Amino acid sequence: MKKIYSYPLIFLFVIGVSNCKKETIDDKVFEVNQVKLYPSASSKLKEKTESQWIAVVYTNLFQQALSAGDIYRAGQCITSIGDKELAREVIISNFMNSTSPLPQIPTNTDMRADIDKFVKDTYERFLIRRPTEGEKQYFRNEITNDPLRSAEIVFFSFALSNEYLFY
Repeated sequence: MKKIYSYPLIFLFVIGVSNCKKETIDDKVFEVNQVKLYPSASSKLKEKTESQWIAVVYTNLFQQALSAGDIYRAGQCITSIGDKELAREVIISNFMNSTSPLPQIPTNTDMRADIDKFVKDTYERFLIRRPTEGEKQYFRNEITNDPLRSAEIVFFSFALSNEYLFY
């Protein structure tokens, strides 16, 4: 009788020992998606020249390049006014009020339909980086709580931001 009871115990012991194997990194499957990283705002140390700023803001708004002559004329606007911030406001306002070509700005309906996507796309478009969770929450609150907040106003504020002046 002792032999009958010992076989199941020996069987369980052998199975238990054979399954004890040190797990290695090769045994694991890591499902990690590759993500393109964007620099933080703190890594932008070089200020854009007036010509660079004009060319970039035009490209961000219209999704096409501005001619060298038009960049020069817009630069003259900044020089003639003297107050660079006011001159930038005038230039952005003129660009946004253009009828030919039309600026490529999402509609307010599109903006409010998916605020998180709008904020992410706007940060990537203007600041070439992803927003932090705090920045996403700020814009989510601003857009949700203010029915007059438009995509145009958000684009305007990004183009005038201090971070936008640097690359």
